[in-house]
Amino acid sequence: MNIKSKLLFAGFLIMFTGSFSSSIQGQNKYKAEWPSERNVTRPWTRWWWHGSAVNEKDLTANLEELKKAGFGGVEITSIYGTKGSEKQDISFLSPKWMNVLKYTIKEGQRLGLGIDLANASGWPFGGPWVSAEDACKDVHYKIYALKSGEKLDEKVELEQEPLVRAVGHNVDISEVKYPISSNTNLQELALDQVRFKRKLPLQALIAYNENGNKIELTNKVEKDGTVNWIAPDGNWKLYAVFQGWHGKQVERAGKGGEGDVIDHFSEKAVKNYLGIFDKNSGGIQRKGVRAFFNDSYEVDDAQGEGDWTPLLFDEFKKYRGYDLKEYLPALFGNDTEEMNQRVRCDYRETISDLLLDRFTAVWKHWSRNYHAVVRNQPHGSPANILDLYSASDIPETEGSSPLGIKLAASAGHVSGKPLISAEAATWLNEHFCSTLSEAKKCFDRYFANGVNHLVYHGTPYSPVAEEWPGWLFYASVHFAPTNTWWDDLKTINSYVSSCQSFLHSSKPANDILLYYPIYDAWSQKGKSMLQHFAARDEELSKGLGEMLLQNGYTFDYISDKQIQQLTVDDKNILSHNSEYKTIIIPNCDYIPLTTIQKIVRLAQKGATVILQHDFPKEVPGLHNAKQRQEEYKKMKDEIKFNSEAFYEGSIIGTGKIFKGNDVGKILEVSNVLPESMAKNGLWFNRVRREEGICYFISNWGDKDIDQWTQVRSFGKDAVWFNPMNKQMGKAEIRNIHEDYAEVNLKLDIGETLVLQWYPTTQDVEDYLFYEKTNDAMNLDGEWNVDFVRGGPTLPNSYTIKTLVSWTEHSNELKCFSGTASYKTTFKKPPFEGRAYMLDLGKVCESADVYLNGKKLETLVGPEYHLTIDGNKLKNSNNLEIQVTNLMANRISDMDKRGMNYKKFYNVNIAARERKNLDEHGVFTAKNWQPLESGLIGPVKLIGLRSKN
Repeated sequence: MNIKSKLLFAGFLIMFTGSFSSSIQGQNKYKAEWPSERNVTRPWTRWWWHGSAVNEKDLTANLEELKKAGFGGVEITSIYGTKGSEKQDISFLSPKWMNVLKYTIKEGQRLGLGIDLANASGWPFGGPWVSAEDACKDVHYKIYALKSGEKLDEKVELEQEPLVRAVGHNVDISEVKYPISSNTNLQELALDQVRFKRKLPLQALIAYNENGNKIELTNKVEKDGTVNWIAPDGNWKLYAVFQGWHGKQVERAGKGGEGDVIDHFSEKAVKNYLGIFDKNSGGIQRKGVRAFFNDSYEVDDAQGEGDWTPLLFDEFKKYRGYDLKEYLPALFGNDTEEMNQRVRCDYRETISDLLLDRFTAVWKHWSRNYHAVVRNQPHGSPANILDLYSASDIPETEGSSPLGIKLAASAGHVSGKPLISAEAATWLNEHFCSTLSEAKKCFDRYFANGVNHLVYHGTPYSPVAEEWPGWLFYASVHFAPTNTWWDDLKTINSYVSSCQSFLHSSKPANDILLYYPIYDAWSQKGKSMLQHFAARDEELSKGLGEMLLQNGYTFDYISDKQIQQLTVDDKNILSHNSEYKTIIIPNCDYIPLTTIQKIVRLAQKGATVILQHDFPKEVPGLHNAKQRQEEYKKMKDEIKFNSEAFYEGSIIGTGKIFKGNDVGKILEVSNVLPESMAKNGLWFNRVRREEGICYFISNWGDKDIDQWTQVRSFGKDAVWFNPMNKQMGKAEIRNIHEDYAEVNLKLDIGETLVLQWYPTTQDVEDYLFYEKTNDAMNLDGEWNVDFVRGGPTLPNSYTIKTLVSWTEHSNELKCFSGTASYKTTFKKPPFEGRAYMLDLGKVCESADVYLNGKKLETLVGPEYHLTIDGNKLKNSNNLEIQVTNLMANRISDMDKRGMNYKKFYNVNIAARERKNLDEHGVFTAKNWQPLESGLIGPVKLIGLRSKN
């Protein structure tokens, strides 16, 4: 506990004894209330411009719809075009394109919407202005053998074989002109990768003999490839290294954005690429763009990989301190396994450094010319993505793996970033089948793992006059006005904004730093030259990470570079004002000497260090490896451990180093304790706000939670906030100690609460938790069903006694997607209740509930019930439930009738599941049966009594 925490706790002790309580309460600085909301706390969305075929009138209409729905901003990403709208397409970065961007920025400012801009039309960075010199490269090699006195009788040369990969169809290389930019039908071609037949430039020719002698022969190679050299004594192998063109094209590019992907390892290529933005910016308003965006590193979603850069040999020598050309056999895996591992590791670390220093840092510096920041998705990069995330102003994650999400959040936490974003809900369910409940579960997973800024994936710009379902993107979730549940999305957006308002104005309150053993991955052989870190990167310490997560320990990953920035204050490990109780080194083989030396120094100054099993075995890399290994061994030998039952421990300076297999036991001894709620299946995120510790808690387990729950925090008062219905009230607390307390918690499946601690007494009513009584009343009267919006047409109204899916009522309703109003009347229940639960039973898929003409709530599932105050019920009551189904049934009908709504270039509309692909490889719903729709019930009123 640092000095500030000690003083705070001493203040609590004084209050608990009653001393000075009245004076402190009179100074109640912290009032329990909802944090203020701004556009940065509201959800944003990726806004796709198909072919950039936009106009001012429809831009305004689209933005106004987004504003009304509760969005805080958009990220503009220009993508492939729409067939039939080619005349409206605007070439990316053209003067006309810049004018519509300026207009969009102006409209965004008028509406209070922020604007981000992707730095490419599609992804990764690239385009028609990227020259062969600046395009991504790959490496090739050939081996020649010579004996003493022999001269090479073949030319040292290599020709690149032609290759074409296109999206959704086959293309022959004869159909593609060189350079790529000279082709006038790039939208139709939808090229993914192109290599032309050409001779590859030689990078180096080095001769090696069996005695370890090396001779560089690069300058002895003539222009025609002949080598003017006779082999001296010995047997020689000549390694010729050639630079190839990887050929990766910008994915999903729109008009004017098609072309080669840049060489991310070349500062010159990056600066040349960004220079085109400067040249064409046309005086774009400074501060008009909040952030420039980079989609995930997908250079190597292709045949082969971009694993070279023209200055690689020079850069390697700068970063690693020796000449890579002397170790080409090891680079290509043909030396001893130890030598292979060390050189391979150095090569991969150099690639990582180049991505950090030559791409990320250069791009970030460039953004400052526009008074902007960068929002970056480095996952998939052949680099230590913790360092890339940290170097980004807004690190952004995606996916559904909690440990993977934590990588971006961790980097943001240890580097002090206020915003950690996520590309949210990319592929939840199949097209037109994703529910708002599924979206909420996705969002909650991000919040529980450290994200505080959601960017939905996403919203297509669509002309107002376009027939339903409007323009669509190939990924499956459609956050757009043509979605049937668009009006109910406002409730989810409000929920997201409420959650983010707490999480945004906070700092992490995690206990553990978990070392990320990147050098193990860099040293492993793998299937290719590079190791890419995306969905699998958490596997480097997956077993330990999952144990910590499942048992409720709070932790952040940390890299070698980040460790160098750590300090210690009163036994707490500090990183950019975030405090941690310990650092864990997972069981791994390699750790840099500088890293372990820094960790030992932290221990000497008071930190607690935990080694899972033991010290890592070796230092990585080749340069001075023997000397570094000896220093490492000497350091380890100087640390003397005492054996205990489950671990060994050493007091070093004012800190401690533990080692052992049972990390949980060591954490317990170190007083680093978990949050018990995790074992009940609850997702949570613990943060520190100015008022005190705050928890985001969500229940996506298989049962409702109703129990006293211990939390590792304390205060004078705690308040519950329900971000879905905006209710708040004082929490019932007991057993307050120095580092924990108990709160009374009730959470239904799918429900979320925010718990906020305060240092002073709060003047608010208790948060009301109810429990069911045995009294219940079925609402089994007649229901009048009216269809209020949707299509293809509005069906006729009908009356029903027994609730069933509306698809069972008529063939017309089998293809209807939209909203129906269910109305009934009921008498006040014969049993008394302080409150009642209105349980709607089964709903497909969202419901707006009105009682006696007043809206109560919007329910999105997975459970559909709400609480009605007993005083709101009259002797006779009117109940209306407006239920909205999914787009799926109407879309299925359109596919069965052959209606053309899938009219986009490139990938068109992809399917999440292969069974939903047609003969052309495009999504189809023609084989679907109608999905259940509407209010299915049974609907009940259940008596409630207060648990408080």
